[in-house]
Amino acid sequence: MRNQTRGQPAVGDDVILIRLDQGMPEEARATTDAHGAFMFNPQHSDRPYLVRVMHQSVDYEQRAVAGDFLSVRVFDVASQVPNVTGSIEILRTGTNGRRLHVSDMYEITNESSPPLTQTGARTFDAYLPPDAKVDSVLAAGPGKLAAMISATPVTGEPGHFTVSFPLRPGATRFAFNYDLPYEGHATLQIMRAYPMRQLAIMIPLGMKFSSPSPAFETLANGEKGYQVHVVTGLSAGKGPSFAVSGAGALPPLAGQARPATQQEDARSSHGAPAPSWALAKPGGGQLETSSQSLVLGLLTAVFLAICGLLIARGRAAQKTWLEESQYCTKLRSKP
Repeated sequence: MRNQTRGQPAVGDDVILIRLDQGMPEEARATTDAHGAFMFNPQHSDRPYLVRVMHQSVDYEQRAVAGDFLSVRVFDVASQVPNVTGSIEILRTGTNGRRLHVSDMYEITNESSPPLTQTGARTFDAYLPPDAKVDSVLAAGPGKLAAMISATPVTGEPGHFTVSFPLRPGATRFAFNYDLPYEGHATLQIMRAYPMRQLAIMIPLGMKFSSPSPAFETLANGEKGYQVHVVTGLSAGKGPSFAVSGAGALPPLAGQARPATQQEDARSSHGAPAPSWALAKPGGGQLETSSQSLVLGLLTAVFLAICGLLIARGRAAQKTWLEESQYCTKLRSKP
């Protein structure tokens, strides 16, 4: 195990072996030696495991099975880290009676050099509509299990929430699930703490989208059941406003017939067939631009992971974004 910030072995870190069964029981503990090494003797050779390393109060995780040789990377921490930027925000919405249900996902990228993990009481700020009723908040670091986390409202600023979740080097995703009062029409004003490469709005075909900003474009996504409106190159602060009207529940995406069980999800990272919802590919033929490829790849791969988790709500913390994040990365690398 290496400290990537210092380029040397990580010495004296606690390591926990967790079995990926119901309840995720802890099976053993170890401490890294002078060479950054550790070893476990798993009790079950046929079960998947999670190896969790604690470095400077931040955990780094890798999946494993008995006999694996792991190379775990850890990073020093700092309260402020340079080169932390926004990648994409995907806002998915549909109606539920007299409520507008919103699932808002943010991807934040930490490209610090040397690599550092940003920690503290306030690592991410989210700006929701003032009358939003937050249902759940999830977060996942690079290659990590999704976790239900808490969001703290900022006194005197309705709709402004902060979270304390480490921004490890790589991509960290946050998802805010909330409801708004709805009488057939709603106007939303998006605001963000970081510049964002792209903002995508996803609504059912039965609803209408409008915006005073000419920056929005409608993507021909090749999928049935929803529409996508996107704007590129947003600075920090307020973004363009938009309105939605009408009614319609957002249908499941392609392949999202059911959520994977925890056992299926664990097996999919070790060579066994993954559940179809984790491998669904964007449909509809050739994408026209790299911008569309980025947005639609994320819509398909990320929302299969994140929106399914949000809908599951109480079961969401037991799911993982690992396979979907890897697939998403492959899609984004295409020209």
